[in-house]
Amino acid sequence: MRKFPLYGWLGLLVIIVSQAGVFARVEPFYHWHTPIAWTGYILLADALVWTRRGNSWIRNNPSELFFVACASVPLWVLFEMYNKYSISSWYYIGLPEVRLIRYLGYAWSFATIIPAIFQTADVVSSLRDRRADRARAEPPAPVHLGWVGWAMVGVGAAMVVVPILVHTPKLAASVWLGFIFLLDPLNARAGAESIVGDWQRRRSARLVNLLIAGLVCGFIWEFWNYWVATKWIYNVPILPNVKIFEMPILGFGGFPPFAVECFVMYVTVRRLLWRGVSRPIAV
Repeated sequence: MRKFPLYGWLGLLVIIVSQAGVFARVEPFYHWHTPIAWTGYILLADALVWTRRGNSWIRNNPSELFFVACASVPLWVLFEMYNKYSISSWYYIGLPEVRLIRYLGYAWSFATIIPAIFQTADVVSSLRDRRADRARAEPPAPVHLGWVGWAMVGVGAAMVVVPILVHTPKLAASVWLGFIFLLDPLNARAGAESIVGDWQRRRSARLVNLLIAGLVCGFIWEFWNYWVATKWIYNVPILPNVKIFEMPILGFGGFPPFAVECFVMYVTVRRLLWRGVSRPIAV
């Protein structure tokens, strides 16, 4: 076991101090806890992975981690657009009145979403299977899409288009699943990392790691969201009053596929825009 890095201790300290500030209602933590704590979490999770594997995003792929954070912002804004104009599943309270500060808060918070999921998936992977390092060294290969793969693309296209035309919270699941069906087969066909490609190679580890990471991150998101002044409130049409923190209990079922969707969407962005060394995700 390697020595735990200093930045991991810093991340843990940031989380503890920020959470204490929330409970004491001390600024800036009471209103800015979400981006502050998740920044600390990313540092802490990365340090855990480094300690167990000797390889991590910050130590070995810092430039791509920055790219992941940058990509996370517009990808989440896409979901915000769905929410605003179609599914109306959540809204925010306690936002800063100054627009520039509000947008800075949005950008910082959104930039932590996908990095946190990927870091958590790496932690899960390091705990589940020490043989994963061998799989990480094997690059993906292009996959021939049969009629099933193209049918998935067609179903996914319908799932992401229908909520644009039909506005109801009942179509939230279509948004959280549609991009997986639409983009993952195309990523597989292009020879990028994909769930479809993993299936063809009879591997399920990445999918399991992402599903667990989504649930873990979802629980932490809701725990940290519950106590703060700047927060989101949900509009879930089924069992809306049966909640864990602010989230109606059935809503937690959306976090695992959301993590997979973040993976699929990021891989799409990466193969189109990223020209550096690519880090294997969630294996």
